[in-house]
Amino acid sequence: MTNTKTLTAADLYQFTGSENWYRHALNRKVLYTDGAQYLAEQGGAYWLLDTIAIAQAHIKAVAAEEFQVWTLTVNPDHTALLICGDGNNRVVHTQSLPFTDFPLPEVKLYFCNNVILLPSEY
Repeated sequence: MTNTKTLTAADLYQFTGSENWYRHALNRKVLYTDGAQYLAEQGGAYWLLDTIAIAQAHIKAVAAEEFQVWTLTVNPDHTALLICGDGNNRVVHTQSLPFTDFPLPEVKLYFCNNVILLPSEY
């Protein structure tokens, strides 16, 4: 199986707003932007949007935060750590991932007003 993911950090900088809103299939209260859609499609990371959307409904500490910064850090051995912070350097939730093939070493997403978006779209 060949890796067809072509996502680069530079690709994500092109998003400075969103013309479209996408409704999340698992948590219908959550929307996401063109940039988040691009990241999920090109990075094979719909699972990342799923994780953020599901956390809103099932993790009280996460749902209590009006503004969230989600940071995925991928290690060289393809393990990863996903951290949800409050935007003021306070960790609200962490999740270890035993494996990911996400193509970037790190990516950040924001969640506010029930929308998942790239920092450049904020």
